[in-house]
Amino acid sequence: MKANPPPCGPALLHQTPAGPIVIVENGAAVTHVFFRRLMQPEHVEWKETPLLRRTARQLDEYFQGTRRTFDVPLSPQGTEFEQTVWRALQTIPHGETRSYGNIARQIGRPSACRAVGHANNQNPIGIIIPCHRVIGASGKLTGYAGGLTIKQYLLELEQGAVAPFMLFPDAERMLWDIPAGS
Repeated sequence: MKANPPPCGPALLHQTPAGPIVIVENGAAVTHVFFRRLMQPEHVEWKETPLLRRTARQLDEYFQGTRRTFDVPLSPQGTEFEQTVWRALQTIPHGETRSYGNIARQIGRPSACRAVGHANNQNPIGIIIPCHRVIGASGKLTGYAGGLTIKQYLLELEQGAVAPFMLFPDAERMLWDIPAGS
């Protein structure tokens, strides 16, 4: 099994109601969307590009409740199995959830619930490839790279149960190690 490559390419740090998000592209498609506090990309060029701005605008619309689907080109890198799971995640309608078992059955691998969970965890393009919409068989929230508070917020936002708000109002303090001018 090959590991997913680290983010590299032009990157934009974008503030959202869920905290700062890093968006990375490869010149043709978005390769990563992740919460800033999760990793320090070492090979990115902090730079705005039309694709990065378009992705940030679509994320803003999502958080404002006016966008239900994204139409930016995506290029997540992963194994064939991970790619299959990530395509299945993109079929989960806005505001709905599926269990790991539902996804395993959807992709024709009904006994692969744990592998689906692992692929979900490896998703490099959070929110846009909606791994937050996958929950445990019991209906309970299970792991999420951004944390369960953010997962719950995203699900409630999509279901219209909460108004957009800043989960992390002093998020600027989390940006202390981003290079100047980013």
